[in-house]
Amino acid sequence: MTKVLILDADQQPLSPVRISHARALLSQGKAAVFQRYPFTIILKESFSQIQPEQLGFKLQLVATKAVEARRQQAGSRR
Repeated sequence: MTKVLILDADQQPLSPVRISHARALLSQGKAAVFQRYPFTIILKESFSQIQPEQLGFKLQLVATKAVEARRQQAGSRR
């Protein structure tokens, strides 16, 4: 599922939206293309009352721990 980056009228980043929602905003005239790569749209109205949520990501170190365990087992065999 591809997301489109979105900025408010003050160029503050908002949560990314699906392509279909971005297409609807563009066709309704509520947004304009800000940048093509990465594809970003900018809203024509400012929404000062909306608080953008903090976006982040979480790393799972399960694979790394498994590799370390295998290395330790291989090292103990020697």
